[in-house]
Formats: sequence, structure tokens, C-alpha cells
Amino acid sequence: MSATTGESRFRVTGMDCAACGNKVDTAIRRLPGVEDVTVSVSTGTVKVRHADGFDANAVTRQVRNLGYGAEAANGPSPSATATPAKYHDHADHDHEGHDHGDHDHGRPAAHDPAGHTHDDPAEAGLPWWRTKKAKLTAACGVALLAAYVLGHLAPSLERPAFLAALAVGLVPVAWRAITAARFGTPFSIETLMSIAAIGAVFIGAEEEAATVVLLFLVGEMLEGLAASRARASIQGLSSLVPKTAFLEKDGETTEVPAESLAVGATILVRPGDRIPADGSVVEGSGEVDEAPVTGESVPKRKGVGDPVFAGTVNAGSVLRVRVTAAAADNTIARVVRLVEEAQESKSPTERFIDRFSKVYTPAVLVVGFLVAVVPPLLFGADWSEWIYKGLAILLIGCPCALVISTPAAIAAGLSAGARRGLLMKGGVVLETLGKITAIALDKTGTLTAGKPVVTDVVAVGRPVRDVLSLAAALEKGSSHPLALAILDRAKADNAPVPPAFDANAVPGEGVEGKVGGEPVFLGSPQAAGRRVPLGDEQTAAIAALNAEGKTVSVVLARNGIAGYIAMRDEARPDARDALAAMKADGIRAVMLTGDNRTTAEAVAAGLGIEARAELLPQDKQRIVRELQSEGFKVAKVGDGINDAPALAAADIGIAMGGGTDVALETADAAVLHGRVRDVPDMIALSKATMGNIRANIAIALGLKAVFLVTTVLGITGLWPAILADTGATVLVTANAMRLLGWRPR
Repeated sequence: MSATTGESRFRVTGMDCAACGNKVDTAIRRLPGVEDVTVSVSTGTVKVRHADGFDANAVTRQVRNLGYGAEAANGPSPSATATPAKYHDHADHDHEGHDHGDHDHGRPAAHDPAGHTHDDPAEAGLPWWRTKKAKLTAACGVALLAAYVLGHLAPSLERPAFLAALAVGLVPVAWRAITAARFGTPFSIETLMSIAAIGAVFIGAEEEAATVVLLFLVGEMLEGLAASRARASIQGLSSLVPKTAFLEKDGETTEVPAESLAVGATILVRPGDRIPADGSVVEGSGEVDEAPVTGESVPKRKGVGDPVFAGTVNAGSVLRVRVTAAAADNTIARVVRLVEEAQESKSPTERFIDRFSKVYTPAVLVVGFLVAVVPPLLFGADWSEWIYKGLAILLIGCPCALVISTPAAIAAGLSAGARRGLLMKGGVVLETLGKITAIALDKTGTLTAGKPVVTDVVAVGRPVRDVLSLAAALEKGSSHPLALAILDRAKADNAPVPPAFDANAVPGEGVEGKVGGEPVFLGSPQAAGRRVPLGDEQTAAIAALNAEGKTVSVVLARNGIAGYIAMRDEARPDARDALAAMKADGIRAVMLTGDNRTTAEAVAAGLGIEARAELLPQDKQRIVRELQSEGFKVAKVGDGINDAPALAAADIGIAMGGGTDVALETADAAVLHGRVRDVPDMIALSKATMGNIRANIAIALGLKAVFLVTTVLGITGLWPAILADTGATVLVTANAMRLLGWRPR
């Protein structure tokens, strides 16, 4: 095999379902130099991994030959800048030839043989009724209506009129059947439709044939409409980011395109404006409404140093923000890109449906042929009657509804999750999440907020506020997590922070200095005890706080104890409810942490979860494997970096993210906004999606089974057959689209 030289990306217009993608995939794989192909119907992109001798122009020619629009993807669109997704299931790609007649395939009009009706890229954004696909459907409908009127007024012209009406719709469909066969997919839905319609003409059922083609075009138009809605759902996130920003440079403020903002630039965000880029506040404070991105209904208070995300709304005062991510890498762009990549990955169910439909379609042709010829040949039945039934079976057997049943639901589920910060790397992950029976959660940064807060302030012989003031004075300017916790509490309690003089750190013990002229020390109980004896009551109180997993710092002033401050990394506000939801779903939850046993057990007791403490990364991996050996399907929730071995070992690894810092390289999924509650919500979305898929498959196969029996018995004919297929396609698509409105419990 030739050495791989790279990967090229193309934009393809007009693909409305998974089988469209399979046809494009099959055609491109036939080209020399192509090593692998990844088609994303939902985003209209194709990635081709190729070797020496590859001709990129050959790809666009091949795709255009199929009737789709194609061009090389250049420029920094979210799609174009996407990196390859971690999971691409190519091994089971099957290329069942189902394709939808008269899709909007963007072929240039000058090269549009046989009246192709594929949308030109220039039609993007037009109302559906102004597209070429809609115009063809309308033309076919008008021709059929005219044939009925003409046949009534001049019966001798009835047959030619219906044949003309049939030709309006059938010629493009038949041409597509021929081109599909030329490029590797002979058993397409157009093939079945063309055989059935032409066969109907030979037995004198041209009126029914013309009506069947019209119904087919109507169904395809509705399917394209639904596919566009699904595609627009996730892309609509991009519209949250404003087009312009106010850039501050050299003392002047200039309005510039938001996409031109460079990392490090300072922008001005006025009250009521959407924030145009990810960044951190450098001046100002106020409420920021993050509901468009996180779904949180309560605005968050932002001050200097706090992160803000593109697409959120500044609801308070003027903010100056330093940009921390370019437009292509901001929160919104990253979510869109990750979902686009995820939709390229096929789920196990989708791969099975692909394999099944590859055999199913030619089998339908065989069954239709046998129904048409066996009864007349062996039992002397009427040829016309049984040929009619055989043609109806071809229409009943169209695999359109079956093929679209799974990818439509998967795409809608991934989009619904992404809009709520639940990111999953494809259909495999979405499908597996619903089967999880045990969850191992990291403590720090997952079940807890990841930073200590002051839980107790105990004063000895002076006001509590004075103890906080003395401690905060010594810690002012420090970036140590415990120092920041004390300063935050002093600010929250409005405790004054006087200046400290001669402040210096005492290695291994604490910090000392002078506040208001008196010597002050802040440090560990052991270090304080070496300076001033601690009474039995104070020693017991400190020991009790330590037993609760809290870190205690003692404040000494005037050569005596002034008080002590206890701090702990507290559980996230939603952690208890989230764990209760997991338990209600029958999921076993266990906390894994490298922290000391006392702290771990104190946090676990407050949350009602079993704890394993003092673990190294390899220990966490071992425990995940032990759970799997006990028969559990295990998800591991952690930060995606320190927990890499355990995340890799688990059936599903879930990273707890924050803003753009999402560790998706290691994990299979991510909770973008860091809520523990999102983990059971993600599992609930998986179960809702799989329930939707099962309903879709039941609708697709159930309707076919019913009409197969009624057709053989002579109860139904061609019209009900195509209604069954078109109706099933529209039903499963509409059912899948319901997932776009999914809401967490």
C-alpha cells in the first residue's frame, strides 16, 4: 500500500439520510488512492484519507456524477477546522444503495441531465417551497391533476396524459437509479420505484403509477425538510455568538468582526450585549446570563479573573474581557464541531441496520419477482393480477424508513445533549450509556467543586469577624487555595482586611507578620501548639473538625489563641440529588479518590455513597476492572487527565469539563458545565434515544408487514403500498425529531 500522505475534506450538498451518505461513501471508495472515507450526512461533509496518486478533483466529479453538489472545503468554518473524531466505525460500512429521488444535490444547472432537481448551493436558506425539489413535486402534482381533468373531458387522451404526468416525476428518478447503479449501488430505492412504475405501465396502471411517483416525491420532500431541521438544530448554536465585537486598542474602541479577535485582545462588553468570545474578566463585575449555553436559569456573578463564555449575555454593568480562545475554538464552536464529529460515528444498532438493509433490498426484488411469476406459472393464476401484486411488494419493501430509523434518532439525541452541555463521541457512546449499571466517580473536582471553602470560624475571646480579618490580612496577595478560601470568606462576610507588615511564610508551618502593631501567626495546629499551648477543649474541637475531613488553621495573636478556621473542599450542590437519581435507576455509585481516608469518608457520608480512598491512578483502574468482572457495565467520571487509566478501562469514560477546558481526548463523553446531575441526565437521554430507535424500527417493519399481507391477499394495491413506505419514513423521521425537544427530568 502506498504511504499515506494526508486527509482532504469536502462539502457535499443534498444528502438527506444515511443511505445518501452510503452511496457517496461507496462511490468515493472506488477511486484510486483512497484509503478511507468518513461521510457526515448531518453536517454535509466528507473526509477522505488518501495515499500517493490521489486526485481531489476526482472526488468532486464522482460525487457530482451521483447528482450531489460537491466542493473542496476551504476556509475556517467549524466543519472545516474539525479534527478527526476519536471513534469512526468504518469496519462495518455497508453501502446499501438506497438513495432518495430528486434530492437537493446542488449539481450545477449546466450539468443537470434528465431534468435533475437537486438544490443548488445558492438555494441554501431559501424557504422549502422555493427549492427545486419542491418545484418538481408541484410540477408532478399539477401534471397529474391536468391528466385527471383531460381524461374526464377527452377520454381518448387519458392514457397519454397520465403517461406524460408519470414522465415528469419518473424521468429524474429513473436517471438517478441508472447513475446509482453505475457508481456501485444498484439496489437503490430509485431502482425499486422505477421498476414498479414502468411495470405498472405495462399492465395498464399508468394512473396509479403516476400517483405513486407523486406520493414518493412528496415523501422525499418531507424527509429532506426534517433532515434540514435536524441539521439546523445544532448549527443554530453558532448564531448565539454575535457577529461583531468592540475591540480596545491603543486607548480606542473599534467595532470589528468577532471572528477576527485574537487571543490576548481586550474587548468591551456593554450591558445587554452577548459576549463575542471566550475570555476572562479584567475589569468590572456583574451578572452574566449563561442560560443560552448552560441552560442555567439563574445568572452568575462575574468579577475580575472569572471566565466568561461566547454566546452568554452580560446582564449587568460594563465588562472588559481578555480573549482566551479564537473564534474557531470558543465554547460554541467546539460544541458544534464535537457534535459534527460524533454524528460521523455509527452506533452498533446503526451498523446492524446497514448490514441488514444490504441484504434486505435485493431480497425484496427477489420476493417481488416470485410473487409476480410463481402463482401464474404453477397455479394458472391471472398474470396481470399477480404482476400488480409483485410491483406493490417492491414499493412496500423500500428500505427508506428502516435505514433512516436509527441515524435520525442518534443525530437528534446527540444534538439535544450538546445543547445542554452533554457531549458524546458518537452513536456508540450514546447507545452504551443507557446500559451503564455502575458509576465510579472521582472526588476532587467531580463530586466536589475542586477548591476549599471555609466551613467553620471559631473565635476565642474576640468577635468572629476579627479572627477572619487577622487571617485575611496575612493571606492577602497569596494564591494558595487555602488562602483564597479565607479571603473569599472575609469578602463574603464583609470583614475588613487591614494591611499586614513584615509578613513572611514559615516553611512547613504557616505565615506570620504584624497586623495593627500586634504579632499574628496563622498555621497548622501542630505549629501553633509549639508557640502557644492549646487547651484540651480546643484540641478536642480541632480533632472533631479533622474527623469531618476538614483542614484547620489556627490564628494566634498577642501570644495567645485568637481562634481557628476550618476549610474543606465541599460537595457540589447537586451531587446528592444526582447520586439519588442514579440509585433510583438501579445504578451502583462508588467514589474513588487519592485523598486521605478520613476526608474521603466524611464527604462520602454526607453524600450517601461508598468510598475508596488513598488510591493511586493504577488503583482506580484496578477497581474499575473489578466492577466489570462482577458483571457491571461501568462508567468512570473524572477530570479526564489524572484519571486517564481508569477512564480508558471503563466501558464509558466521562470527563467533567469547565468552559472550553474539556478533556475529550481521553474520555468518551463530557459534562461541559461540570454538574454531577448531568451524568444521570446523560444516561436518561441515552435511554430515551434507544426507546425512540426501537419505536422507529417497529413502525418501519410493522407497517411493511401489515401491507405485505394485505397486498398478497388483494386488499391493498400500489397506492397504499407507497403510502405505507412514505408514511413510515415521515413517521420515523418525525418521531426522531421529537428528541430535539428532550428535557432532563
